[in-house]
Amino acid sequence: MGPLTGLRVVELAGLGPVPHAAMQLADLGADVVRVDRPGGAMSPLTGPVDHVLRGRTTVVADLKDSDDLAAVADLIAVSDVLMESFRPGVTERLGLGPAECLARNQRLVYARMTGWGRSGPLAGVAGHDLNYLALSGVLHALGRDGAPPPVPLTLLGDYGGGSMFLVTGVLSGLYERNRSGRGQVIDIAMVDGIGALAMKFWAMRGAGTWTDRRAANLLDGGAPFYDTYACADGRFVAVAPIERKFYAALLNGLGLTMELGDQYDPGAWPAIRAALAGALATRSRDDWAGVFDGTDACVTPVLTFGEALTHPHAVARGAFLERDGVPQPAPAPRFERSAPITPSARAGGRLPSDRCRRRRSASGGEHPAGRVDSEPGRLGGGQGAQLVVEHLDPDRRRHT
Repeated sequence: MGPLTGLRVVELAGLGPVPHAAMQLADLGADVVRVDRPGGAMSPLTGPVDHVLRGRTTVVADLKDSDDLAAVADLIAVSDVLMESFRPGVTERLGLGPAECLARNQRLVYARMTGWGRSGPLAGVAGHDLNYLALSGVLHALGRDGAPPPVPLTLLGDYGGGSMFLVTGVLSGLYERNRSGRGQVIDIAMVDGIGALAMKFWAMRGAGTWTDRRAANLLDGGAPFYDTYACADGRFVAVAPIERKFYAALLNGLGLTMELGDQYDPGAWPAIRAALAGALATRSRDDWAGVFDGTDACVTPVLTFGEALTHPHAVARGAFLERDGVPQPAPAPRFERSAPITPSARAGGRLPSDRCRRRRSASGGEHPAGRVDSEPGRLGGGQGAQLVVEHLDPDRRRHT
């Protein structure tokens, strides 16, 4: 059983950070119900099945329909956490805003995920990961000097600055609830999270050891000992021996000497870079991987997703699993005692409002809507998904 077993979470379907955060909570044992709109919220770019939606129950509800809306409100009333990513004011107009939800369930942690935040001149404006990176200063810091900033994967904004801070906010809200007995609203903004992620670089900038010029700093590719290099076969290795003893191991593996100049002297960096590039271009990526395997030179092959699956280290740790024939990362982090089970598909379907007015308990009796055996908002029970699934229309069930 995972460490979050018994935690009841409602996810109002969206894109980006919220489904990823819900996946993390479900991976760790939380009972997550995803409330999807008719037709689904999934982007066509993800393909016919989005495996980020693993491990939870998906139900379909039209929040503009009064009966469906009431059924979803009943579900939130017996849950610990609500996560939503609508623009400011949307859930309030639907009648699922913090005032309504906390009035029925004062222990609810109401997590609101947006890109710009819920205040400020851009609060109501559309945006995506790249836009949030651009205004944070981080996008400008990426890439080579004289070229446009590259388009990075959505790891920094959606997930690093978004879902990870959403999970942090939810768990912090739950911990605080243990003291106060009350839930609260949490405002998670990607622009805030990106800024916090970049704190080290703001600190270096404040100390005068970081400049706004790209590829001129220690950790942005400016230093020749922290960069990627092409090999003879056109593939790449990552070189990152920041410490002097590790840098010495790199030079030793390449057959180079310290006569190139001091590692930390920017004046010597052009000559060091040329020497590293020339040496690494003489052999294939996998040849160099073999040379440096087991050393402290901090040299690793740059792998594709497909290659990462079969790397010996990943295989030894069980870093990936397969579900429905699709390889994907295993849950993280790892727990000594409360290891979560392997994520699997769960049933889903239409949320039939007329049958959600009364929900059957585990003992076979019935409870009025919004009532379960355990106290609303208290950890334990894990009945949130079960209460819905037991009454799903069997003709509308689907896997997530």
